[in-house]
Formats: sequence, structure tokens, C-alpha cells
Amino acid sequence: MEKVVLVTGANSGIGLALCERLLSLDSQVSLCLACRNMQRAEAARSALLASHSDAHINLIRLDVGDISSVLRAAQEVKMRYKRLDYIYLNAGIMPDPQVDIRAFFKGLFSRNVVKMFATAEGLLTQQDHMTKDGLQEVFATNLFGHFLMVRELEPVLCQPDHTAQLIWTSSSNARRSAFDLDDLQHQRGTEPYSSSKYAVDLLSVALNRHHNQQGIYSSVICPGLVMTNLTYGILPSFLWTLIMPIMLLIRIFTNTFTLTPYNGAEALCWLYLQKPESLDPLAKYHSLTSGLGKNYTAPRKMDVVEGTSEALYDKLLKLEIEIRKKNKDAEQQISDLQHHLNEAP
Repeated sequence: MEKVVLVTGANSGIGLALCERLLSLDSQVSLCLACRNMQRAEAARSALLASHSDAHINLIRLDVGDISSVLRAAQEVKMRYKRLDYIYLNAGIMPDPQVDIRAFFKGLFSRNVVKMFATAEGLLTQQDHMTKDGLQEVFATNLFGHFLMVRELEPVLCQPDHTAQLIWTSSSNARRSAFDLDDLQHQRGTEPYSSSKYAVDLLSVALNRHHNQQGIYSSVICPGLVMTNLTYGILPSFLWTLIMPIMLLIRIFTNTFTLTPYNGAEALCWLYLQKPESLDPLAKYHSLTSGLGKNYTAPRKMDVVEGTSEALYDKLLKLEIEIRKKNKDAEQQISDLQHHLNEAP
């Protein structure tokens, strides 16, 4: 039976590399690329079909930072597919990253240089914005939009005698110190990316606790230090030109510098081949690359408190109720559209 896989943020970077690798692993896989920019999504689909001409690839417009877009996309997925086997919750943003240049150069020539690149701890901040739904943009895109998508897609995830996997792209920048349960959307802080990715780790733990009995399993991966459009936006291009030789040298001594999207997608592909029941719900699965270029996956315990994960889950459920009330008209329009399509000859 062919496996049906939905990938958010699939038109570039790690998401696109993942799709390419999945098609190489399993020629029968059916891919659904859920992307915000449909022009880039079409280009990604064409690129994938150029090397896998018989591939089954569908496109769905999805902006996970826009609640109405999430609801429409979820409805479309349920109309197209009777079941989903995997959802790769990969889309993410880091808007207007600001780097403490002084701290950067101090760290560059210190013994903590590897940790600095790997985690950006004490180095990287972002300027967040509010969406039209009244949510912080980073929180909405990296966490809540995906959470709502999963909630909407439960009917095609929960099937008799069937297991489904949720696979989240987290980060080495996910740090407990940046997260505050009383400031869920990180309105008062300056590290919304780190906060949202730590919340992803917490949410995955809670999802397993609540949904394993329904056949839904959740896992978290860390892609390592990958050079993508998101990463290149952190520093001016001339600085990347200067430090890339240093990074290539450091790579010999660490396994977290995956650098390419292909390498960064290693753990995502590894999880595709595993039985979800055998996975550790408290582990983050890391994409790693040796100095000689060998890719492999290794689990590392997450720095999570299960009580905090449960409290986060409860807060997200309450926020979902509030957001649905605000979007009642949009949900009704989606329901009317589904009814119309079902009635069509």
C-alpha cells in the first residue's frame, strides 16, 4: 500500500531535500507539498518530477501562520485523501534576525565556537510581529498553525489498524531558558524562534501521551547546522564568505555541522523507515554528519518536563477554542464549500 505523506514548507531547503530523498527511498510514496508560495511549489514539483517522472505529487496552498489558510488546507486534504501516514511539520520562520556582532566575533575565536554556531545561545534575537489573527507570527507559524492542522486532520490520521506519524522539525536553538509558559507567544521576549522550537519539543511529548492509543505517534528531529535561506538571512553575505572556510574546518571535529539540506534531512528520512511504536517519545532525533561526510541519526534526550508539556497542551487547546470562535465565519464558508463539492454530480 502506498504511503501518503504531507510535508509543510516543502518548496525549498530541508523540506524539498526531504521530498527528493523520500522519492528515492520509496518510489510508491504519494507526496502532498503544502506550501505558502504556490509559484515556488510548482517549481519544486517540476524539479522533483524531473528526476522522478512517475512520482505522485500534489500541491496544497498552506500558510501555517494564517488560521483561515490552515482550515482551508486541512479541509482540502480531507477531501483528497482517505488517510495520511506521515505529516512532516517542517515549515518555520525566523523573521528579522539580529546578531550581536561583538559577541559573535568574541565567540568565533573562543573554545565555545562550535556551541555558538550550533545553538546561537546568547547571540541571536528576532523582531516578531502580530498576525491578522492576533497571534505572534513566529508562534503561529512554527507551532500553533501546525497544532491546529494536526487537530483538523485527526479524521484521516486516526484509522482502524493504522498508525500515523507526526514528525516535527525542531532546532538546536530550542532552549528551555527562552520559553515561558506564562508568555506562551513570547510577546515579552526577544527569542521567539528559540521559544517556539522548545514548545515544539514539549508539544510532541504531550501529543504522544494523548494520541498514541489512537495510533498517532509524534517525533522531533534536529537537522543540525544547515545552510538554507533562513540561515543565510542571519548574517550579511560577506560575513558568510569569511567564515565558511572556518566552518568547514570545524566540521572535521564535530558531527552537528550538517551544512547541506540533504544532510539535514537525514533524521527525517530515518524516521520514515522506523516503526513509530519503537521510538522514544522523550528523544530528539539528530541529523549528524561525520568529518568524512557520513550521514547518520542519533537520539538525544530532550530537556523537557512532562508536567510543562501537559500544561502547554492545555493552553493550546484553550487558545484553539478562542481562535475558532474568531474564525467561525471562515469555518462556515469552508463547510459550505465541502457540502457544495459533495453535492456536485
